Amino acid sequence: MLGRDTMSDSGAVLPWLVIRQDDNGNRYRVGRYATQDEAQKIADGLDSRGHKQLYWVERVGESARP
Repeated sequence: MLGRDTMSDSGAVLPWLVIRQDDNGNRYRVGRYATQDEAQKIADGLDSRGHKQLYWVERVGESARP
């Protein structure tokens, strides 16, 4: 599903991902969003909670983290 640019249930284009990395280096997709700005707001809100997890935004098919 990560390589697709649409969600099958609504047909909406959701090319922006919020990714979370935990303390052990495991990465999880938090959600998909229509715009980079929307995704960044979600990531910033989660990051502001003060947990040790990392949150970032990337476009489907482009990994921003190594």
